[in-house]
Order: sequence, then C-alpha cells, then structure tokens
Amino acid sequence: MIGFGSNTVLAVCLLFCRIGGVLMLMVGVSSTRVPTQVRLFLAVGLTLAVAPMLIDQASAAITDEAPVTLLRLIVAETFTGLFIGFLGRLFFLALQMLSHAMAMTVGFSMPGAAVEDQEALPAMTTLVMLTATLMFFLTDQHAKVLEAVIASYKVLPVAGVFDPQGSLIEVTDTLSAAFWLALRLASPFIIYGLVINFTLGLVNKMTPSIPVYFISMPFVLFGGLMLFYFTAVEFQQLFVLGFSNWLASQ
Repeated sequence: MIGFGSNTVLAVCLLFCRIGGVLMLMVGVSSTRVPTQVRLFLAVGLTLAVAPMLIDQASAAITDEAPVTLLRLIVAETFTGLFIGFLGRLFFLALQMLSHAMAMTVGFSMPGAAVEDQEALPAMTTLVMLTATLMFFLTDQHAKVLEAVIASYKVLPVAGVFDPQGSLIEVTDTLSAAFWLALRLASPFIIYGLVINFTLGLVNKMTPSIPVYFISMPFVLFGGLMLFYFTAVEFQQLFVLGFSNWLASQ
C-alpha cells in the first residue's frame, strides 16, 4: 500500500516528467493531430499505472524539499525523457527524409495535403509515414517503448548523474543505424532514379530537338509507382523489423 503524502506526490511528479518527456516525442502520440488534453491524460494515466513499481526509487531521490533541489530533479527527469523519446524518433525522421528522396527520384515531389503534421509532404512520403506509424502501433512497438522507459530507471535512475559524452555516443550510434536502415530501404528508388535520369540524359543528347524529359515523365512516374507497388509490403516489414531489433537491444 502506497502512503499518500507530500513526498509521494513529488515522486509521482518526477515519474510524470520522464514519461511525459517520452510521450512529447513519441511517434503518433506527439502528432499535432492528437489534442493536447488527450496527450496529457495519457501521460498522467501511464504515470499512475507504473507508479507502484517505481515510487520507492523516486521517493529515495528526494533528499529534501528545497525548491532548488526539486527544480534540478524536474529538469533532469524531463530531459532524460526527451532524450529517450528523441532516440526512437530518429528512426522515423530518417524514414521521412529518405522517403522524401524516394518521391523526388520518381517525380512525386509535389507537396500534398498535410495529414500527420502541419508540414505538407509529397503523397508518397505521407503514405509511407502513415503506414509506418500504423505499423508501429499494430505491432505493439509502443508497448515496448514503454517497457524501455521503465527499464531506463535501472540504467538512468532518478537523480542519477547525466553522462553527456555517453549520451552523444548513443545519439550518434542511433542516428547511424536509423539512416543506414532508411537508406537500404530507399536504395531501389534511388538507383531507379539515377538509372532512368542517366538514360534520359543520353537520349536527350542524341536527340536534342525532342523534349525527352516532358515526353518521358509519365513513363518515369509509372515505373516509380510500379516499383513502389511491388516493394511497399517488404519496405514496411523491414522497417518495423529494424526498429524492433534496435529497441530490443536497448
């Protein structure tokens, strides 16, 4: 039974800072399409759900109730949560960047309607990101993220010393893994764009009087759509597999 007092309330607030920081950058939940009240209630609900498991550690970190001490703990826990959420967000940022490059190589660079965020993205990029976000929840990766947050209290305890050098190394490693994964997934489209544009450049040099680029544009778009049609399923499966493998290794 958890005693209810000022120390308990402060400990729950510290847990809320880390969990709320993760949800601020978590895929899907952090979208501007999700109302702020929903995100707030979700963070409060998750905090209360995990509080019985972590309340003792959080309470032990509160050595005194001086404002300076509490402010230091709140800032440290918030930044720890933001750091954890940012690491997972890097995979989806890398996927968004490379899917935008995919759309440009096949001629779909025209921005469409903003769906997930306020920024308008090409239709192919929007489809890829929405599907990846949907797969993130369908494969229960969001639950694994929460498990990683709970496990983080063993590696980064409340009031623990923040290691800037180790954090930068972790960000660099995660960024490298995320962009290599996204680059491997987008490589067929990048190779297709290089080959088709090189071929069209040679044809244009041999027949300068014919507007080859304007004539060939429908065929380039059709080829890009067919390539996307045959690789879309494996594309999303490999991305979810790569993200889950990285998450399991943390």
